[in-house]
Amino acid sequence: MKNKTLAAWLAFLGGPLGLHRFYLHGFGDMVGWALPIPAALGLYGIQRVQRYGLDDAWSWVLIPLLGFTVAGCALTAIVYGLTSREKWNARFNRSAGEDAAAGGTNWFTIAAVALSLLVGTTVLMASIAFSFQRYFEYQVEEGRKISQ
Repeated sequence: MKNKTLAAWLAFLGGPLGLHRFYLHGFGDMVGWALPIPAALGLYGIQRVQRYGLDDAWSWVLIPLLGFTVAGCALTAIVYGLTSREKWNARFNRSAGEDAAAGGTNWFTIAAVALSLLVGTTVLMASIAFSFQRYFEYQVEEGRKISQ
């Protein structure tokens, strides 16, 4: 039986590694295997900033990939946590009844939803702000080059 609370926490804490997908769909899930790729590229972007500084164009392309992956996994945790017991059991616990306890919501589920909302929103807004800041700074630099 697939537990909704565990799936929500796995999506929140281990989402960029695909842990929630492996828990719900098994190790044959291609989306679960693909999730670490943008997260790793984002971490590589952070390393590029540390090595080459904020003026590195590739870093401001790569870093938001990590942020968007984390935000997407937080959204997945919210969706899992807010799914009704009947829908959860119909989708992931077909052999059990609609009122099986594994699809139920408890305080740990609510905590996963609340933390996912907090962290996911913060990471998403930071990623968007970083992307737009770097883009507009690049545009200003290019405008200065043209005007001289």
